Amino acid sequence: MAQSLAAPTLTALAETIHRHRKAYYVALQLGSQSNDINAWLTWFADIVIEAQARTLTRIRFLIDKTRLLDRLRGEINERQEKALLRIFREGPDGFAGGLSAGNYRTITEASLATATRDLNDLIEKGALFRTGKRRYARYRLAQDIVAEPH
Repeated sequence: MAQSLAAPTLTALAETIHRHRKAYYVALQLGSQSNDINAWLTWFADIVIEAQARTLTRIRFLIDKTRLLDRLRGEINERQEKALLRIFREGPDGFAGGLSAGNYRTITEASLATATRDLNDLIEKGALFRTGKRRYARYRLAQDIVAEPH
C-alpha cells in the first residue's frame, strides 16, 4: 500500500509489528485456527494504536530537533554539531545507555580535554544533560527533545 501511494505511510506500522513479531505470529496462528477473528482484530488494533503513538513521538522529536538546531545555530562548533547529528540519527530513543565521552571522542576525533569542554558546553546550552560522574558519565538529549509526549 505504501508503495502504491509513493509514501512511507505504513513504515511505523511495519516497524511496530516487527518489534512484536513473536506475538504477531502467535496472534496470526490463533486467528487462523478458527473463524473467530476478534482476538486477532483486537491485537492488530492495539498495534495500530502503538504505531500511531510512535509516529507522533517521531514527529515531535523531529520538530524539537529542528528547534534545537535552529536555536544553537552559530553557537556550537563543528564537533558538537557532528555529535548532535549522530545522536539524532538514533531517533527518539537515543543511544542505548547514553552517549559517553568515549563515544563523543570517536564521533568527533577530539582529545579528552576537548570532548569534556564540548560536552559541558552542550549541557550549559541546554542541548544535553548528564547522568553519572567521571567515567560513568552519560549524556542524553535534553528533556525537551526526548520521546516524552507533549
